[in-house]
Amino acid sequence: MQFNSYLFLMVFLPAVLAGYFGLCAAKKGTWAKLFLTGASLLFFAWGNPWYLILLLGSAVVNWIFSCLLQKKKSRGVLAAGIAANVLVLFYYKYFHFFLDNLNVLLSQDIFFKDILLPVGISFFTFQQIAWLVDTYRGETRGYSFWDYLLFTVYFPKIAMGPIILHWEFMPQLQDESRLRPDPEKLARGLMLLAAGLFKKVILAECFGAPVGWGFSALEGLSAADAFLVMLAYTFQLYFDFSGYCDMAMGVSLMLGLELPQNFDSPYKALSPVEFWKGWHMTLTRFLRTYIYFPLGGSRKGSVRTYVNIMVIFLVSGIWHGANWTFILWGFLHGLAQCLTRAFGKQWDRLHVAFQWMVTFGFVNLTWVIFRADSISQAVSFLKKLGRFEHMQISPGFIESFQLVELPSFFRNHRVTTVMLLYVIALYIVMNTENLSKKQFRPTVMSALGTALMLVWSVLSLSGIATFIYFQF
Repeated sequence: MQFNSYLFLMVFLPAVLAGYFGLCAAKKGTWAKLFLTGASLLFFAWGNPWYLILLLGSAVVNWIFSCLLQKKKSRGVLAAGIAANVLVLFYYKYFHFFLDNLNVLLSQDIFFKDILLPVGISFFTFQQIAWLVDTYRGETRGYSFWDYLLFTVYFPKIAMGPIILHWEFMPQLQDESRLRPDPEKLARGLMLLAAGLFKKVILAECFGAPVGWGFSALEGLSAADAFLVMLAYTFQLYFDFSGYCDMAMGVSLMLGLELPQNFDSPYKALSPVEFWKGWHMTLTRFLRTYIYFPLGGSRKGSVRTYVNIMVIFLVSGIWHGANWTFILWGFLHGLAQCLTRAFGKQWDRLHVAFQWMVTFGFVNLTWVIFRADSISQAVSFLKKLGRFEHMQISPGFIESFQLVELPSFFRNHRVTTVMLLYVIALYIVMNTENLSKKQFRPTVMSALGTALMLVWSVLSLSGIATFIYFQF
């Protein structure tokens, strides 16, 4: 089930809010949490009920491992638990990639049936690994299996994160003050839901069509087309992912439960290091806490530090998908992190405008690799961009923008309108503060803005694609 669907917005979410708070009002706190668990399982199973067995099996097996770790602090049990999670992830997400590359290496043609990737497997697998490590450290005592199950399957974050940790979620389940509706949280949550839906349905989809056009018509692209398509994907990905993060936080807040911030204006960054402090923040936290620090972090000399940095960014690349493009993307970001660290003093002396331009340019170029179907396609795209040939904008690029909802004046001046959309998008990513960080002050204007975004988005839902991070 998708957040950006009539079923979720019109049926599922209202029913969950009514059922959950109805049980809470009847002083049935335990049943309310069980109801929320059942709703989360229904949300996950809607597309393919068979994967409910995988999710529940993962939860039960990891709970057994955590019980064993609570009885005896054993590195062997911890290693077995982590290995079990990694093997499941490898089978569903990377087995075909491994087999394809093995066939190329050995000049064979070994075939295996297609494996459908379960929704959210990368997210809940990393969360389970974090749970086992925290259990090994003695940090997860006192939780019941049912609270742990809700922590695992909670629907606002199961499909695309954030990757939450036990200490920021489980205590909320034991806080009785959260078992009744809070008007301020409901209003703030609705505003975040509306803003996130607007980002996805209106803004991200606006730039999605030219991205699809550009990567499917690569041979005919001019340099100007390639530059604008690259920027379009940069904006599409920003609005798509930040939109989901806003919606996840908003839906959860309406239920009285807070999720950690996962996105914080990353395109304002003045270095690659700063970029990763604002992009997919909970993934960055996981990689730092559960891989980088255990490897030694920066405590074992410069060479080891750079190796550790490269390891976590290669893991980040592989985590995003089974393709060499993701591995190269992770490698380049790791390399940028190492260079920023090695030449930090020199970098800090540069003007902030230059720092931003280099960082934003680097992020844009690496997004091309992230989006491409193959490294060869990425190289072809970058060649188009770098040759500065045929600087005119193709009519096909302009026509790829879907402007049907705009007044006829804008449709009749498409080139000007498209350029205006780019200016608006750049202004938003550079000048707006994350809504989840702002102090909430309900006003007539904020209510009207929320209503406008919600109504416009709902009326535009038909034919909207899934979230980009849904594939990861």
